[in-house]
Amino acid sequence: MLRRSGHVKHAMLHRHLNHQRFTLAAIDDVISRGRWRDWADLRRAVLADRALLDKVEQVCRPYLSDPYAQRHHFWMRYVEKRRTVA
Repeated sequence: MLRRSGHVKHAMLHRHLNHQRFTLAAIDDVISRGRWRDWADLRRAVLADRALLDKVEQVCRPYLSDPYAQRHHFWMRYVEKRRTVA
């Protein structure tokens, strides 16, 4: 639990991980199970470290053939848009 501006913020704990870095497994977990705040944290991390775009793409690419994997499709489109902006 983190405190930010007087508000309590719960950090998402990733399954099978004992750290909070954005590894491939952590990114997949955030995309698959995360809530809005978790996605916002991932977005901020991507904006701060563009190398994470490659990791997000690597996680999402295998799901592109699955029309029901909408979260992964969303993040893949986000990666594509971020790359065209830069």
